[in-house]
Amino acid sequence: MMKSTRWIQGTFFVGMAGLALMVSGCGEGGEGPIVPPPPAPAEYADKHMPAGWWTDEKIVEEGRLLFIGATNPDVNCASCHGKDGKPVKAGARDFRVTERMKLYSDSVWLWRISEGVPNTKMKAWKTKLPEEDRWKLVAFERNFGLKGQEWDKANNMWVPVGTAGAAAPAADAKGDKKGDKKGAKKDAAPAGAKKK
Repeated sequence: MMKSTRWIQGTFFVGMAGLALMVSGCGEGGEGPIVPPPPAPAEYADKHMPAGWWTDEKIVEEGRLLFIGATNPDVNCASCHGKDGKPVKAGARDFRVTERMKLYSDSVWLWRISEGVPNTKMKAWKTKLPEEDRWKLVAFERNFGLKGQEWDKANNMWVPVGTAGAAAPAADAKGDKKGDKKGAKKDAAPAGAKKK
């Protein structure tokens, strides 16, 4: 009887631990808390999207074709991240989560695609894709959670396309930048633009 009770208690404990892990993994795609990624290493830190690519529909379409595996049969990002950006495999980054993805600079994004992510299933793609194609993936993937945005390397933040390089927005009393998605107006004019 004693062994039976211990077995039941052990099974109960393992079941509760599993349930706790499952519940803690729920939330935003089961990806855990939103924290900034580590900075890109020196090899990638100064790399940025080629000029004009954020708005180049041909580049974005080429990125989409790469993403779904239509261009290169060895590369199919959608097999983990989903064709619509909703991950289909556990642990895949959900590019639709704006609050998380706005923490990734374009250089960090390129670094992750290029070198993979340690201790995850995300492998390095630099041997399968030239750097130009990896940038095309970034141009396409940002549309899931950062549509209409581009990385502003001067101000280290995502901004509406066409406003990169403008003066950084002032912070409000809470410390939030007024250009952040929380308080940003969709139709805000770029800095220096005349109001009609």
